[in-house]
Amino acid sequence: MVEMWLERTELLIKKAGLKKLQNSNVLIVGMGGVGSFAAEFIARAGVGNLSIVDGDSVDITNINRQLPALHSSIDQNKVELMGTRIQDINPQLNLRQIREFVTPEKMENIIQTGNYDYIVDCIDSVSPKLALIKAAKKNKVKIISCMGAGGKLDPSKVIIRDISKTRNCYLAKQIRKRLKKEGIQKGIRCVFSTELQREGSLKMTDGSNFKKSFYGTISYMPAIFGLYAASEVIRYLIKD
Repeated sequence: MVEMWLERTELLIKKAGLKKLQNSNVLIVGMGGVGSFAAEFIARAGVGNLSIVDGDSVDITNINRQLPALHSSIDQNKVELMGTRIQDINPQLNLRQIREFVTPEKMENIIQTGNYDYIVDCIDSVSPKLALIKAAKKNKVKIISCMGAGGKLDPSKVIIRDISKTRNCYLAKQIRKRLKKEGIQKGIRCVFSTELQREGSLKMTDGSNFKKSFYGTISYMPAIFGLYAASEVIRYLIKD
């Protein structure tokens, strides 16, 4: 008998689709503005096995766009907060919480020990993102990679395409360039926006956690990227 909270889902995707989701195993790396929304909606769809990864804690600057970020949750670990939230959505969820910044060297080990059906890349810095994509390709695990949501305002410009078709996104450009050196030019699904980034919103950083700069962000854009990624994963998992 289906759980009552999944009744509407079952009406749409039927018992067979729901069963596929319940038997699926998904990894989401990054619990920021994109990853937190992807995690929530993958959990709400009824995916039965989920691993979430992030070593970061909530900062006051996260409140404008990140699901776990509240004034009451400042300095608390994002994975813990999201873990509590999505376990409350689905108490039967088999949830693995990895509370650390995953270095490029650790990416492959996480993938190899998980037996994942799909990986959602919500990392916002180049080197770890590149390492995750390469590890997924090497281990033949499906991945969708979320590119830059910063510096953009128009939700109608967000689309999903192969990495080779991305444009008007500096993060995607860097990833394309570095993947090309590794002999990878296509075969990776990406969420990105074709809207030109607003250069006036760029700010440089000290380069910690592999991040040299960031763009200003509006509340809804990272969430839209996360929902697009969740939709890609769910539709793949339920297909015949």
